[in-house]
Amino acid sequence: MIDRGVPEAALTDAWLEGGPGAIAIGRNVDRLLDAVRRHLDMDVAFVSEFHGSHRVFRHVATRLDRAPILPGDSSPLDEGYCMRVVEGSIPQLIPDTAAIPLLERVPETRDLPIGAHISVPIQLRDGRIYGTFCCFSLSPNLSLGQRDLHMMRAFADLLAYQIDGDLHAVQEHEEKVERITSVLELGQPHMVYQPIYRSSERRIIGVECLSRFDLEPRRPPDVWFAEASEIGLGVRLELNAILSALDGLRDVQGDFYVALNVSPQTVISGGIDGYIDDLDPHRVVLEITEHSLVDDYTLLNERLAPLREAGVRVAVDDAGAGYASMRHVLAIHPDIIKLDLTLTRGIDTDSPRRALAAALIEFARQTQSRVVAEGVETASELAALQALGVDDVQGYYLARPLEVEALSQKLIAERQRN
Repeated sequence: MIDRGVPEAALTDAWLEGGPGAIAIGRNVDRLLDAVRRHLDMDVAFVSEFHGSHRVFRHVATRLDRAPILPGDSSPLDEGYCMRVVEGSIPQLIPDTAAIPLLERVPETRDLPIGAHISVPIQLRDGRIYGTFCCFSLSPNLSLGQRDLHMMRAFADLLAYQIDGDLHAVQEHEEKVERITSVLELGQPHMVYQPIYRSSERRIIGVECLSRFDLEPRRPPDVWFAEASEIGLGVRLELNAILSALDGLRDVQGDFYVALNVSPQTVISGGIDGYIDDLDPHRVVLEITEHSLVDDYTLLNERLAPLREAGVRVAVDDAGAGYASMRHVLAIHPDIIKLDLTLTRGIDTDSPRRALAAALIEFARQTQSRVVAEGVETASELAALQALGVDDVQGYYLARPLEVEALSQKLIAERQRN
């Protein structure tokens, strides 16, 4: 008996229990099946996948007006030919089913009916049988021969190669989903805050909120965010980081701005709306990350416009590090341009770096943008930046990223000193 779409829930369960799950085995499979079916002059060709006591018809090609099976249908293995072929109890090549008395007792022989049948197992690299690649006709087809069987086996090998790749991709995807889901469930990322100084006044004018992931595998934050983006959870993870950052600063007193890293995709999604309402918008800086190219800057600017009208400022992060950041600078017209550490590192001794930084600083001056230099690690780097006219800086020379308690204490000490 053919079931219409019944096993899909069971397939999900099978995957969760370690089975292969529902696999899409390539866009060209249907075309391949139909080509084989026409070459063999058969009525139906299909790829089945074994799941417990059932087989699922993953791909079907037919010339019949009323197809006896459809993609997603399933039937018990003991009612069909597939498992019997794999077990070797019936031949892989059957030009006329009437010639094999055993087949009279198989329900499919009379239910479909099946007059001719050719089927080969699809064996994966680890030795598992995924299912079968089959063709059948309602009438006998005495033209079928060993050459046709060899062709079917060759195509089954191609299908197995494709399926192996897709199974690996599905497994990797599930592992990524599990990792990012764990991050979200644990309230990660954990936030730290790097002070941004006005060097001429030696005071903190802002903090950049930085994500840290306190779980395995240990790896940089950008890898976590990239993985979340791959599986469609990038916006959710960024919003988690924003909520954590603002929650941590809730009780911290001080007149400083809060720089939140946000991708263009999160801004465009509109997801950030409502997440920064607890903070005076004049204290909010959205740092548009460098790493993602933007297809539609018009839409990005439309999403930013009401935020900017409310007082939110926009910064472009990592300026000078790559092509994407320069496109952001030209298209967004940021309030703040942040010089990447690849420019500031060694700027005191490297004249090409100094020349490029000077060009960006002059560009910022002419476009009324403020410059913040990242990655300042030495007194001589700071002096070189100050000589170029950069007053706002951050980096290990001034302060490492701080836990919220340490930031609060630093701000208190600064107020007492002034």
